[in-house]
Amino acid sequence: MISDQIGIDLLRTYVAVCRQGSLNRVATQTGRTQSALSMQMRRLESLLGRQLFQRTGRGVVPTPEGELFLSYATRMLALGDEAAARLRQAEVSGGVRVGLAEEVATTALPAALGRLHRGYSEIRLDVVVEQSLALGRLWQEDELDIMIVPTSAVVADAVTTWNVELQWVSGPDSLPDPDRPLDLVAFAAPCLWRRRMIETLAAAGREHRITFSSQSVTALQAAIENGLGIGLLPPESVRAGTMCVLKASAGVPKPLPVQYGLYARDRRTPVVDAAISVLLEGLPVASEAQSVSKEAR
Repeated sequence: MISDQIGIDLLRTYVAVCRQGSLNRVATQTGRTQSALSMQMRRLESLLGRQLFQRTGRGVVPTPEGELFLSYATRMLALGDEAAARLRQAEVSGGVRVGLAEEVATTALPAALGRLHRGYSEIRLDVVVEQSLALGRLWQEDELDIMIVPTSAVVADAVTTWNVELQWVSGPDSLPDPDRPLDLVAFAAPCLWRRRMIETLAAAGREHRITFSSQSVTALQAAIENGLGIGLLPPESVRAGTMCVLKASAGVPKPLPVQYGLYARDRRTPVVDAAISVLLEGLPVASEAQSVSKEAR
C-alpha cells in the first residue's frame, strides 16, 4: 500500500526530476535549493523502500523501479489534473487553434494540451506544430487563436514571456576539435535558432559547417547523440547520459538566450481562456508566467 505521506507536490517533483535528468535544473526552475530537492527524493525512496535514481556524472536517471513508479506517478497526476479541471470549471465548448514552435512541442506543452483535452471534453483542439517563422505568417493571416514562438518571430504583444537559455551540446564522445571547423547540427533554414547560431560563431571567428539539418527536434537530438556534430538545445531537450553540455573551454560561445512568448487574440472566448490557463501550467517558469499573465489582464 502506498504511503499517505506521498503527496501531489512530491509526485510532481519526482516526475520533473525524471524528465529533466537534473536536480539542479529542477531546483532552478522551481526556486528551491538542490539540497532540498535531494532530501525530497531520498525521502520518497525511503517511503517506497526502493532506489528510484541512479546518479551519473551528468545528472540522474531513473532505475528500473524508478521507471515503473514514474509511469504510475504520471498517471496519478494526469487523473488529478483532469478531476480538478472538471470540478472547478464550468462546461466550456468550442474550437481553439493552437500554434506551437517545433522546438517547444516535444517538452512539457504536449502534456498540458493533453490535460486540456481530458479536462474539457467539449473543446475541439486544432494544433499546428511548425517552424517559428511559418507560425508567424499564420498568425498574420489570422489562422491561429493561440501561439507559442520566439518573440522575434512576430510583431505583437504577448500574454506572457519567458527566457530560454540554449546550450551548446555534443555527444559524450564527440567533443569538438579546436583546430578544425565545427560540425553543426541545426534546424533547416529559414530558422531563427540557426541564424543566431551562425551569426554567433561568425562573430567569434569560429569556422563551421552544417553537417545535419532537420525540422524535427527528435532528429537533431539523435544526430547529436551519434556524433554528427554539435547543436543548440534548450535544457529540457538535453538528454542526460547521451549528451554533453559544452563549456567555453571547448571552443564554443556562451549559451544563447532566447525569449519566448505566449500570444493570444485580443478578443478571447472562454475556450481560448481555458486553453491559455492550462498552457501556462506547462511553461518552463509556470509560476512567473501566471503572475505576469494576471497583471496583463
